[in-house]
Amino acid sequence: MILAGALASAGLGELLGLPPVQRAGFALLLAAVGLPVVGVVIVGLDIMPVRFAMMHVALLGIAIGLLTGLDPMLCALVACALAGAGVAPLARTPDGLSGAMGLLMSLAIAAALLVLAVSGVNASGAFALLWGSILSVGTADLVVLGALAVLMPVLLWWRRREVALLLYDRELAQCSGVAVRALTAVLLVLVAVAVAGAIKLTGALLVDALTLLPALAARRLGTSLRSITLWAVGIGVAVNLTGFLVALRLDWPPGPVLVLTAGALVLAVHLVPERSISTWRAPASDSLPSSH
Repeated sequence: MILAGALASAGLGELLGLPPVQRAGFALLLAAVGLPVVGVVIVGLDIMPVRFAMMHVALLGIAIGLLTGLDPMLCALVACALAGAGVAPLARTPDGLSGAMGLLMSLAIAAALLVLAVSGVNASGAFALLWGSILSVGTADLVVLGALAVLMPVLLWWRRREVALLLYDRELAQCSGVAVRALTAVLLVLVAVAVAGAIKLTGALLVDALTLLPALAARRLGTSLRSITLWAVGIGVAVNLTGFLVALRLDWPPGPVLVLTAGALVLAVHLVPERSISTWRAPASDSLPSSH
């Protein structure tokens, strides 16, 4: 309540000097590097249902944390990582993964509600994270976001040929000697952890603002996997910083402002005329180095 009163009465300059606001801004900056790259993976693999399933798995992890007294966000991260690894063997086709995600989503939300009901734990703490709590970002959250900001770009650079082939065509990647199952498992775990790691920033219901929306805009502007990734990160930085400053200035909740800012940018980008090559996967594969 004291912090809320300070935020309401302070100017923008004073707000930016507050430690919770600085941590939140730094978290959004880290998120702008790692999470849009996750969005590129989600779009490339055509695994949109994953983020919905992981929201529910994260809620189950939070419920378990509240029940056991462990850190709810740590439990959410572990639950999402295990779920991502668990469904990887089912990801032989996008349709197979979609079915697995639907089953996982249903089971996770049912288990979460059962845990909360049977244990008698106050469910408000778990469901509050659906809406986000950006000013409560702590050191552990910064560590997770920082790790993603390093791991995702490094993975796409280190294994850019394999990743580009996998995003272009799974069967072609397998025929070209790519360890498809292992790479898919790694990507799914990172996607799952990213969804859980972004919950405090925008809330589970609005996590698309930090992952999917920058990638959707970037694939319209980029002509290769590398350029799409760079565009996604650039758009993520612009959206996160602009949305956060607007939210602070107007004293609005950051989550919805970030979503509306990202959505407006996506709509603006789609007013740009189509390039001669409309699909981003084809140019991504064309930019691959020769395997010989």
